[in-house]
Formats: sequence, C-alpha cells, structure tokens
Amino acid sequence: MKTAGKTLLLAWLLLMIIDFAMAQKPKITSAKTQEISATGGLRPAIDSLLEKQSGPLWIGYRIATAAKERSLCCFDRWNDHRASGECCMGCRLESSKENSFTGTSSDCSSPEPLAYAFVLLRAESKQIQRVRVFTADCPLDFAGLPLYWLEDVKAEQSVDLLAELASKPDGETDSGRKPPQRQAVMAIAMHDTPAADQALEKLMQRGQPLRTRENVAFWLGVERGKKGADLLLKYGKDDPDDGFRRKVTFALSQSKDPEALPGLISMARNDPSPGVRSQAIFWLAQIGGRKEAEQITAAIENDPETEVKKKAVFALSQMHDGDGVPLLINLARTNKNPVVRKQAIFWLGQSHDPRALDFLEEILTK
Repeated sequence: MKTAGKTLLLAWLLLMIIDFAMAQKPKITSAKTQEISATGGLRPAIDSLLEKQSGPLWIGYRIATAAKERSLCCFDRWNDHRASGECCMGCRLESSKENSFTGTSSDCSSPEPLAYAFVLLRAESKQIQRVRVFTADCPLDFAGLPLYWLEDVKAEQSVDLLAELASKPDGETDSGRKPPQRQAVMAIAMHDTPAADQALEKLMQRGQPLRTRENVAFWLGVERGKKGADLLLKYGKDDPDDGFRRKVTFALSQSKDPEALPGLISMARNDPSPGVRSQAIFWLAQIGGRKEAEQITAAIENDPETEVKKKAVFALSQMHDGDGVPLLINLARTNKNPVVRKQAIFWLGQSHDPRALDFLEEILTK
C-alpha cells in the first residue's frame, strides 16, 4: 500500500508540473509549433531561424513581469465577444485589424496575478516586422504559420533585442502596419529586471525621436513603479522640451508610486511653461480627490498667467462625480478676476448638474 501511495503521489506531482509548464505558455491555436532552447543566446537563436525560414513566421517566448492584475489581448471578433457575453475571445495574429487591448482585468484572468507574459515577434523577409505582448488569458490564433517557441530566454538579452528594435527609425512598413518600435517599448517595460529601466532611460534621451520619448514616458508611468516615477520626475524637471514635459504630466498621472502625485503637483505649481502647468492641472482633475482640488484652486488664485487660470477652471469642471461643481459655484460668486468668474459660469452651464442649474437660476432671476 505504501508503494502504491508513493506512486500516486509521484503521478500527481508530475501532473502538477506538466500543468504548470503548460500554463506558462499561451493558449495557441492554428500554428505549426516547434520548441527551441535559447541557452546559446536569444539573438543567435533568432538569427538562425530567420536564415532558415523563407516565408513569414512567429517567434515567441515568456518573460518575467511584476505580478499585478493586467490583461493584454485584442478583440478582432469584438462584435462576437459583445454578443456572446463571454470572456476574451483572443487575437487572430494575422488579422489586418490588429485591435489591441490593454486593461487591468479580463473575464478570463487568473484568480491570482501572474508574474509572466509573452513576447511574440513576427518576421518576414529575414526581418522582425512586428512585436506583440500578451498575457496568459489571451488565446492566440496564428493562421497556420510556423511558431518557434523559445525556452531559457534571459531577460537582459530580451531587453537588448527589444531596445535595438525600439531604436530603429520610425515609419510605416510595406504593409501599412506600424513598425515594431512602439510595441517594443511596451515589451521592454513589462520585464521584471533593472535592465528594463536602464534601456528605457536610454530611449528617453534627448537625441531620440519625440514619439519614442513620449511612448517611453507613458510606459514608465504605467509599468515601472518607483524607478519609473523617479525617471519621470527627473526628466519632467530638467528636459528643455515643453511638449515632452506635457507628456510627462500624463505619465505621472498614470503612476501608482506615492511620489508621482507630489511630482505632478510640483509641475502644476512650478514648471516655467504655462502650457505644462495647465496640462498638469488638467491631469490632477482627472485623478480627482480633495487634495487635487485644493491644488487646482490654488493655481486659480496664484498662477500669474490668465490662460493657466482658465485651464484650471476647466479642470474643475472635469472632476469626477461633479466634485468640482461647488468649487465652480464658489469661484463664480467670489473670485475677483472677471475672467475666472466668466469661465466658472460657462462651465457650470455645461455641467447639467442640478446644483449648477440652481445657481444659474439664482443669478439670472435677481
């Protein structure tokens, strides 16, 4: 009996190991799949595949990510998805639509946040032409093309490869699709390794294309936690490009790091550009909350630029759940600046909030 028990236990453990290994690969359909080891290096493994394959192919591998709730997928059959009420129906990777979806949850998500995702590279004519990133909840249809699945990929080698792709000149591919630069930046940001922060900072240097720098700033805010916030605060303070600093304000508004909000408030108060201050104020309103409202009203009172004051009034009108309405009413009643009062009344008229309508009726019937 003891021997039988041990045999059953070993069989159970083996099944658990197999299930775990399968769970760390995508849900694959319609692909000619071959598994290959990348212990000799990621770049040599990919170069070998590109040399041997004449037609289009996909190359995929798993990367370690920070364990958090996220869903990376697409809905090429979005109407079917909505009609059925079912969970993510997945991506047809050869579809011309390429409707990407990035969110924080999915009906098919794992009960626990997963600490990995999948990088997929599409190559043709011996060149990598597309980069995609997916989470385990997203089924993938490869339309019968070859899929080479690489195991033993080192994170630093993956970051190096993707940084090389992200650094290439931007433009359109022959098929009209966007080139892999933007998705390569996103893929770098997903890696749970300090090498990702180093690569992203290089891609955010002033010599890089503005579109790349803005894309890097966004993903620093969304995915890179404290290190991402530190980099955004650094470049938000020192970068000479007003347009880029405006993008930094949005990235800070997306960050969950505790230092991001004080940094955004600082930009709203102290940035030398009125346009950047206005943009920071706008994103403070989108975050919402008492502290943010106080900063916006302070800008209305203290900022020397009338245009910034006007943008701050507009920002109050954009606060969630009508939280800005009482503040707008107070401005319309008491502010000494006639431009501010006029703007407050205008945005109250656009709100359709009962409190705003009562106030407007009051001043019109006096």
